[in-house]
Amino acid sequence: MGTRASTDRSVSFDADVTKAAPVHKILGVRLPQRSVSRFWDITISNGLIYSIEPHTAESLATRDCPGVLDASGRLLAPSLCHAHIHLDKCFLLQDSKYADLEIISGDFSEAMRLTGQAKARFREDDLLRRGRQLIEESISFGVTSMRAFVEVDGQVNFRCLHAGLQLKSEFVERCSIQICAFAQLPLFSGEDGGEEIRVLMIEAAQTEGVDVVGSTPYVETEVSKCKQNMRWISSLAIANDKMLDLHMDYHLDDQKEPMIWSALQTIKERGWNERGGKGICMGHCTRFTLFESDEWERLRDECRSLPVSFVGLPTSDLFIIRPAPGARGTLPITALIRDFDLNAAIAVNNVGNAFTPHGSCDPLAVACLGVGVYHAVTKADAELLYECVSIRAKTLIGEEQTASGSLELSVGDPADFVIFDRDDHGWRNRKSIAEAVYDAGNSRQTIRRGKITNP
Repeated sequence: MGTRASTDRSVSFDADVTKAAPVHKILGVRLPQRSVSRFWDITISNGLIYSIEPHTAESLATRDCPGVLDASGRLLAPSLCHAHIHLDKCFLLQDSKYADLEIISGDFSEAMRLTGQAKARFREDDLLRRGRQLIEESISFGVTSMRAFVEVDGQVNFRCLHAGLQLKSEFVERCSIQICAFAQLPLFSGEDGGEEIRVLMIEAAQTEGVDVVGSTPYVETEVSKCKQNMRWISSLAIANDKMLDLHMDYHLDDQKEPMIWSALQTIKERGWNERGGKGICMGHCTRFTLFESDEWERLRDECRSLPVSFVGLPTSDLFIIRPAPGARGTLPITALIRDFDLNAAIAVNNVGNAFTPHGSCDPLAVACLGVGVYHAVTKADAELLYECVSIRAKTLIGEEQTASGSLELSVGDPADFVIFDRDDHGWRNRKSIAEAVYDAGNSRQTIRRGKITNP
């Protein structure tokens, strides 16, 4: 049991078959949390795992049947998730329309300025073209769900939002896309004191298809206005039954008061739990890296009764923040989870713009970066990093994931998978989660609710 007659032939991913019908059986896969020397057959029904049985040579007789996928010993794992990605300002550096907007200094103020100039040129066609490309590439890497940020302000009005909602509808069968209506610009600073953007955000929060509202308190000009920003956006979220996502404390200045304490106080004052408030994510939070042990313990204690999670964005953080030698510069996500029992994940954030010119849409590229950034050296470390772009990321954004809360798949779990090494690489095939984190490769098959999404 669990063996097969041969595993040295090419995997039979037939594009015509996968387009014709959903997959109802996958033959001969390796699974996380199980011996790499054993293979398994997975049966799928109604988009869920119906059974997981030891693979036998006899089951190969069905491999040419419609809806049967012969994985030939490939590793199958829970699919990937973008817990935090910007949909509207992706690939600006690769698009000829924005070719004149070159990075010179590579700092935050320049990134804001160049992005502002780009936003003045945003039109429906290029928002859809670039956004569609980001989603397609993400799917090819194994992504089946994402939280996509689209900006709302006086410059773009609802242009980005409408494009995001159109893409959400377009990809509904292939990827679950949460739309976050996002105030990147100040809500209480500027010439009109943020009135225009507040009016727009109120309408956005009431728009069908918007799942999340968010803001960037640190862009305000004064501490008092940062606190106003957090009070206002949290009230907007709870009044409209939306999830909340805040970009927080994006600096390494130990002379600045961490806004997290005011944010948590505001959430409690709003009676978040009592009023049925939904999940709250906080991204960046690089100021936390200067915390002493008592501050970490305080954070753990204050978050204990709240649905608060943290998302580290190391690719962007290390580029923009540029920490001094020896400084961390991005949230120590593995420590947040293990040492303080906080809910946390890691994510891509930006792709191909002045905030993050390098990197791709692959969440596992960020997990791979985490091996070095967090010195995550053990097999268990690698598995935790995979969780941070898969099941933990899904949990943070409120998506359904494995019943076990781990990488182990069970009957009844969503049939949302990524199968590694779609093309045959022989001994170089990934056989474990650790191998996939160290070097994921580019050849993968993505399955969402029992349907192949990148045939």
